[in-house]
Amino acid sequence: MADVDDAVILAGGRGTRMLPGSIYVPKEIMALVDTPIINHLIWEACKASVKRIHIVISPVKRDILTKIFTDNIKNWDNSIRPDLPRIALEPIPEGVEIIIHEQIEPGGVGDAILLATKEIDGPFLVLLGDNLLIKEHNSPQNSGPRFASSSCKKMVDYFNINGKPCAGILEVQDKDVHKYGIVRLDGELIKEIIEKPNIKDAPSNYILCGRYLLPGNSEELLKLYPSSEHGELQSIVFLNHLINNEGFGSVKMNEFVLYDSGDPINWLKSQVDHALRRDDLNKDFRRWIEHRLNK
Repeated sequence: MADVDDAVILAGGRGTRMLPGSIYVPKEIMALVDTPIINHLIWEACKASVKRIHIVISPVKRDILTKIFTDNIKNWDNSIRPDLPRIALEPIPEGVEIIIHEQIEPGGVGDAILLATKEIDGPFLVLLGDNLLIKEHNSPQNSGPRFASSSCKKMVDYFNINGKPCAGILEVQDKDVHKYGIVRLDGELIKEIIEKPNIKDAPSNYILCGRYLLPGNSEELLKLYPSSEHGELQSIVFLNHLINNEGFGSVKMNEFVLYDSGDPINWLKSQVDHALRRDDLNKDFRRWIEHRLNK
């Protein structure tokens, strides 16, 4: 069975729901309190033992993200914040290659994946750039793959046992079902994906949560369903092909908290929730919130 040596982080979206802030700070590098989202995603992929991380970006993010991962990544000497481990400031571990792909025109998730597959040989992970799955709520003192989310590793473990592509799924409350793609399950296999159903039409409360492990022939399969024909639904049509042919597994992520930087209210909730769960912040922050709410 082929090793999973590549991960693709999708960071090409325009972030229109986060305007005007996303003009200056792409949502994928916004800080969850004090650590950028992209750092968490890189470390999560590295914990799954990938060797190459492909980041798909849009032209408006090219200068910012390219500069971060080339020009500035080794500019922090030991005199700057000596209390922090260097990987908190230089997030790419030794031996891991970063490859930037530019998505010239917005073409959806499937088109973005297709850009990266041209340089991938074998199965690979996909991480949505505005979704974090967090189990341990660490300060920057505990940075790097050792302390990262193990959600990608769980999918690699599933693939190594079952040999099937898979997606991470997460159970949500009834009131949130209409916001997501919902899956119908048969055991561990996904049998159907329904986009944003009403709760009465939903086959389960399990959502697709922005983590996928896709097969090595994904480039060939995506070309069967071009974005010129299917538009933004290209990725769903592609996943349905996997469901109906190779088989498409599910990996439950209920032990993780899902944080989403795609819109202001969800990102604000994510910041507050994370801060309240961090040992170094929760006491002072909780005291301030309680004082503020009583005013």
